[in-house]
Amino acid sequence: MVTRKLAALGSALLLSGTWVLAGQESGGCEPVGDIRFICDLIGPEDLAVVPGDEWVVVSGNQEGGRIHLIDVADKTTSVLFPTADRTERLDAATYPSCPGPLDAAELDQDEFRAHGLYLQPGAGDVHALYVVHHGRRESIEVFELDAGAMPMTLAWVGCAVAPEGLRLNSVVALPEGGFAATSTSTGDVWEWSTDGGWSVIPGTGDTTPNGLEISPDGRWLFVAGWRGEKLTRLSRGGPPRQKDVVPIPFRPDNLRYVDDGALILAAGHGNFGTPEETSNVAVVDPETLEVRHIFTHPRMEGFASSTAAIRIGGEIWLGTNRGGMVAYFPAPE
Repeated sequence: MVTRKLAALGSALLLSGTWVLAGQESGGCEPVGDIRFICDLIGPEDLAVVPGDEWVVVSGNQEGGRIHLIDVADKTTSVLFPTADRTERLDAATYPSCPGPLDAAELDQDEFRAHGLYLQPGAGDVHALYVVHHGRRESIEVFELDAGAMPMTLAWVGCAVAPEGLRLNSVVALPEGGFAATSTSTGDVWEWSTDGGWSVIPGTGDTTPNGLEISPDGRWLFVAGWRGEKLTRLSRGGPPRQKDVVPIPFRPDNLRYVDDGALILAAGHGNFGTPEETSNVAVVDPETLEVRHIFTHPRMEGFASSTAAIRIGGEIWLGTNRGGMVAYFPAPE
């Protein structure tokens, strides 16, 4: 394995363009300067853009969590899962070890939590949605999102229950099938496949993993090191396995490709758990690993700090694990 430390902090971070907004308090769902909110959500920790840029899927990582759908144009929300008339059809060939749909009692008693999301575009209007699930089982739950249906529908199709001791956080689909997921409890990244089940990915034990992204060609994994305030780029396959590390000026949470794979947005916390906690967004060049810190803002009422960032329709949207709102504002130049 080849490990290569990239540029020192001073050259890797271009902070002169950081957009710093003065601290203001929101009165519930009222705007804070240029920042506006989409409200009445439950721990919207992660965000996934549906192809076409007209809809965003939102997770729910607190008690009573739901998978929500947001209309980008008018900022209205609806519940995709769970619903009373939900569709469940197990793909046993792909998920042979899945014991079946989620326990109905868990859903009825508001124990369902959806953490990380990954939307894998399909050939037409039907896409695969991978969801990190916490509840009566720790698992990756897989759904089919029919974006051509009106209203849009989400059908449960399978799962992979995590090995004992794993606490999953983020997930990405793999081009050859299956997926990879971070485990914060064991401090590494795991893969799952139909034939092989779960296995740890070599070289990920020192990544302090939280968020996860995969390059469009499937050759690279990007791991957000929350505790280590770093980002690790790790080649898939080999040997030799290439590993590059670059510092991030805050605790990075989720990662998301934007601009058709040209850039990665990293969102996360500054001064975590203190009254001075901030939301942050950085832009990462996936080729050079140059990092540019583009946004920081003090915590706001109902929105503790950012955990996910996407760019859509000339705006940046932020998710949060501790709050009930998605924030959005004009994307800085």
